[in-house]
Amino acid sequence: MPPHRSKSEKNDGMAKHLRRDPYEVLGVLRNSTDQEIKSAYRKMALKYHPDKNGNDPVAADMFKEVTFSYNILSDPDKRRQYDTAGFEAVEADNQELELDLSSLGAVNTIFAALFSKLGVPIKTTVSATVLEEALNGAVNIRPLQLGQPISRKVEKQCAHFYSVTITEEARDGFVCRVQSSDKSKFKLLYFELEENGGLSLALQEDSAKTGKVTSAGMYFLGFPVYCLDQTTNSVAAAKDPDAAFFKKLDGFQPCEITELKPGKHVFAVYGDNFFKSVSYTIEAICAAPFIEEKENLRAVEAEILSKRAELSKFETEYREVLAQFTEMTGRYTKEMQEIDELLKQRNEIHASYTTIPLIKRSSSRKKSKAASKEAKEDGEVRDRKPSTRDRTKKKWYNIPLKVDKRKPC
Repeated sequence: MPPHRSKSEKNDGMAKHLRRDPYEVLGVLRNSTDQEIKSAYRKMALKYHPDKNGNDPVAADMFKEVTFSYNILSDPDKRRQYDTAGFEAVEADNQELELDLSSLGAVNTIFAALFSKLGVPIKTTVSATVLEEALNGAVNIRPLQLGQPISRKVEKQCAHFYSVTITEEARDGFVCRVQSSDKSKFKLLYFELEENGGLSLALQEDSAKTGKVTSAGMYFLGFPVYCLDQTTNSVAAAKDPDAAFFKKLDGFQPCEITELKPGKHVFAVYGDNFFKSVSYTIEAICAAPFIEEKENLRAVEAEILSKRAELSKFETEYREVLAQFTEMTGRYTKEMQEIDELLKQRNEIHASYTTIPLIKRSSSRKKSKAASKEAKEDGEVRDRKPSTRDRTKKKWYNIPLKVDKRKPC
């Protein structure tokens, strides 16, 4: 008889069975680039976001489906696994979702903050309200001069927008960096100008702790510059400690834009804290004077890519050797236990020759006590002298004779 399944389990199974192709959900081709997939996702996520659709259950389901599909196609490994073997290969139930903190509510935000404090990596996305205002051109943009840092404070789930004018000189390299001395969480965003005058999100870099500050940067140096996503494969790494090492470079992916054309470009600092505002300093730097640093960066990142390829091969060899080592240590422990048990049995047998069993010892002790008691009683009888009463006692053969001395015999 088949096991009974609850209603929720049946619904989950049906949901898995009815899942649509992620490419179909996002409306992109299978050979689409990462940038095309990301652009399609942002447009659809903005369209079906709960903030814009109230209590519409259809829009809520579409938003979940769009987010789920993007989580697969945005990860190179998961996308490759899906293309090869479908949903089962990507372990759909363990997908990490990006959360919009502005739509969580107070209670859920508290739980999210608690998990973040405990070290659980939680990906967050930019508020739909901010994205919609940018798309409609309803944001205040402040000019940012090259080499002139600006320090400000942005509220949680809000953004400050800055425009940077790229000159011909800056075409040789341009860097936009943000730091927070109080180690606050934030996102550095880059927006592309739309034909209607609006702004669409093109790049996003989460802050990371570096020493006593949190920082994020975007580097446009004319060649591919890589960024490292610290949360990639974090769940798998938690289950397998070795995975924390072998998967460490999986999130090392190239930035989608390598250089900026001369003209106006828009960046933004988004407050990603759960409850408080973010104090930060933003600076735009022309990289032309940093020729040596550019070449060093190019060389180091090339070595990291080479090391990432080596790790894949090394992991296979390591796990084979680890399996053999585990088998040998298991056998070692088993052999040691068996040897200890045999030696213990041997010692017990040796001891049986010199140790009198408790039962026999108690029996002989009783016999010796009885014998000594009997001998003692016999001695007492022999040593005992007859008493006066014993001397006067008549025996049956003692005939009493009365002799009259006056009469002659």
